[in-house]
Amino acid sequence: MTTIASLSAADLGPLYAAKTLSPVEVARDVLARIERFEPAVNAFALRDEAVTLAMAEASQARWLKGEAIGPLDGVPVTIKDNLGVAGWPMRRGSNVTSDAPFTEDSPVAARLREAGTVFLGKTAMPEYGWKGVGDSPLTGITRNPWDTGMGPGGSSAGAAVSAALNLGCIHIGTDGAGSIRIPAAFTGVVGLKPSYGRVPAWPISTMGFLAHLGPLARSVTDTALAMKVISQPDQRDMTALVDRPPDYVDGLKGGLRGLRVAWSPRLGLDVAVDPEVAALTAAAAQVFAELGAVVEEADPGFADPIETLMTLWASGAALALGGVGAAGRARMDPGLVALAERGEAIAAATYVDALLNRRSALALHMAQFHQRYDLLLTPALPLPAFTVGRDTPAHGAYGEDWTAWTPFTYPFNITEQPAASVPCGLTKAGLPAGLQIVGAFGKDALVLRAAAAFEQVRPFARIDAPREPARAG
Repeated sequence: MTTIASLSAADLGPLYAAKTLSPVEVARDVLARIERFEPAVNAFALRDEAVTLAMAEASQARWLKGEAIGPLDGVPVTIKDNLGVAGWPMRRGSNVTSDAPFTEDSPVAARLREAGTVFLGKTAMPEYGWKGVGDSPLTGITRNPWDTGMGPGGSSAGAAVSAALNLGCIHIGTDGAGSIRIPAAFTGVVGLKPSYGRVPAWPISTMGFLAHLGPLARSVTDTALAMKVISQPDQRDMTALVDRPPDYVDGLKGGLRGLRVAWSPRLGLDVAVDPEVAALTAAAAQVFAELGAVVEEADPGFADPIETLMTLWASGAALALGGVGAAGRARMDPGLVALAERGEAIAAATYVDALLNRRSALALHMAQFHQRYDLLLTPALPLPAFTVGRDTPAHGAYGEDWTAWTPFTYPFNITEQPAASVPCGLTKAGLPAGLQIVGAFGKDALVLRAAAAFEQVRPFARIDAPREPARAG
């Protein structure tokens, strides 16, 4: 039997048009499921039922009058808590930020509001999005619905968890070093980091050119529907692309036949990859060959750019905490404070060298690589989700630094090119693995097209309710 909980954004519009379902019915159903599941997963930083129902009622009135704005009118969505929404505070996972309502919508919130979507609330994240897991001093620990004893990854932790449980159909996250793709891989959803500037940002992140905005969803079609709306230009972001984006939904057609695809099982880096993740992602790469792509095992051939990342990342943290004194810092995540202090010690010339020279060199290297290959495939992460509340796995294979287990994501923030994580199976313990699909700068539609072709022949596993640890697998 079809339930509201199983419906996608693509499903809802036709049902609204046929008057067999209403935006208010959907909103009430989602709100009830959030109320039921939130104690187990802690995905939200803010919920506002009155606003949600008012937006749903306005959408319902439009559909009844035959005046729907478009295909996303009445579709429930969430927005990460480092993005501005008029009337709601923007806390960024921190106790030291203001709880005053933000005065205007950020570009993504504005485009979603203009499209008639229904806002459910703001999703949880680690403090200032500084790390790849999902706990913060403000909201506590966010948990993975596939096994609530495991973490969902981060920093778009609540967005990914909400997507996995279909608590809303589209979820907006941010990705500065993998923060969309990491939780997408750990929770079994689609997460797209678009080309830098494709989705406008305002206020601009302190992480600068590393920080991309993009959607998380249960399906590639819903991801494309979101991109069609949120990638429209906005004059408040001087770094954003100003051309009108392509029709990402129409662009899902075409398949993979004839594409040149590189499969890189370790990205050429010295990193331990979990055997089950290695097998699942290798099998996923083989599917591309079965669908007609020319797949070759090939590494891009660059050294780990961790020094470049951390120069930019730590400097951004220093800027973010620039006005926070000792008393405030004592209330913050100690790891974030240490990162900011590291950034404060970085010389300006070192920062500019990373921003201009080293970043550009890696981007050029990948542009030349994509002259030979249309797409690059890698594992999104080298491991499945690990124990919740930790920055790194307890077994110690990756040390104490969270970036050691995310080496496949952050290089493509430095290069600014599009990259998506798509689910490619479950481990024996019932935990998702993600395949990363990387395209040349500006080839977001091609990345989505490849993801859609893969999804069609390898439908993604779904979860309907959080699972306690004893039940997982």
